[in-house]
Amino acid sequence: MMKSEAAEPAHNIHWRRNLAVCLAGSFTTLIAMTLLLPFLPLYVEELGAEGHAAVVQWSGIAYGATFFAAALVAPLWGRLGDRYGRKLMLVRASLGMAVCMSLMGMVQSVWQLVALRLLIGLAGGYSSGSTILVAMQTPKERSGWALGTLAAGIMAGNLVGPLVGGALPPLIGIRATFLLAGAIIFLAFLATTFLIKEEPRAAPPARTASGKEKGGWAQVADKRPVAAMLATGMLLMFATMSIEPIITVYVAQLVGNAGRVTLVSGIVMSAAALGSILSASYLGRLADSVGHWTVIIGALAVAGLLLVPQAFVTQSWQLMVLRFLMGLALGGLLPCITSVIRHNVPERVGGNVLGLSVSAQYVGQVAGPVAGGFIGGHFGMRAVFLATAVVMGVGAAANWIVRTRLEGAAAKAGQPRETETSTQ
Repeated sequence: MMKSEAAEPAHNIHWRRNLAVCLAGSFTTLIAMTLLLPFLPLYVEELGAEGHAAVVQWSGIAYGATFFAAALVAPLWGRLGDRYGRKLMLVRASLGMAVCMSLMGMVQSVWQLVALRLLIGLAGGYSSGSTILVAMQTPKERSGWALGTLAAGIMAGNLVGPLVGGALPPLIGIRATFLLAGAIIFLAFLATTFLIKEEPRAAPPARTASGKEKGGWAQVADKRPVAAMLATGMLLMFATMSIEPIITVYVAQLVGNAGRVTLVSGIVMSAAALGSILSASYLGRLADSVGHWTVIIGALAVAGLLLVPQAFVTQSWQLMVLRFLMGLALGGLLPCITSVIRHNVPERVGGNVLGLSVSAQYVGQVAGPVAGGFIGGHFGMRAVFLATAVVMGVGAAANWIVRTRLEGAAAKAGQPRETETSTQ
């Protein structure tokens, strides 16, 4: 262990209870956040958008505004969490999300809806905040399992939300659905406030020779593993989201009945998420045993291989099976990426650096669909799958090279090193 971290606690004694609260809170808040997807265009039209093009355009702006804002402030919330407490960041996020979501049910114009979507991105981030809290409080030898379990809850919330959003508006109306979502998030706020326990923060911020406080990145001794994980997280989301814009069009080529296209497309999209939910906890536990970087390299390689046959399927069920298998392979990637970062940064700046990781992933989420749509429109549907396979393969090779070089450098120095835990 590095001297600078000798006095830092290994983990929070309440980490199991905190994990359970973060799991339940992330699941419910993400259901509330994603249930608007099926009826967002209808609500935009109700608020005054006229014509198909305007409805689609404003729906896209309203949906993307949250991710854009969240990407900008994630490192800031991470840094403030390091300084003032990570529980406080979850309390802030859940209360802000509850208020903004409730107000969305009262807006009178599209501009007001977009503004609230921006605010919810600026104020929110409950699931990313939960990931940071769990990563920094869990024993390092259990971090893969804990983060995998949390990731399964996050993905389940993303999966269930649109289903709930499709069922509720016909029963209670769109505006009442927003108010109900706000109430659900408020329950997460109460659970977070009264059930999560965080130990007092005693470590003073590191300072330079001139007395100025060091930035979070400056306090990372070996930046190579962390930089590799930031790039890998961005690459993962880029590769995953690049497929999304062309799924429905691709399925239409495989399904003869036009009336079944949307149903089959929904199943295909859900298949990968279901696979990830089922495998996240197991892969996290496996990573705790064999090494998080080993699982990252293997998962990227397997996912790249599974993308190739997806470009040449002839039946929709074949695509469903391959997407499910790909989801199984990718389920543990984000937890493992988070674990490697957590093992290679001082505890006092972990939230700051993990906030950078969240921002990098948001960049991938934005760039992926843009690139996928461009490639699909100019070079065909198959080219998207094949190009994404190449990206995954490059990612696996790059991670293997970085890990090998780190291990070689440690061996030359006569210091046997586990690449996931450079702070040892």
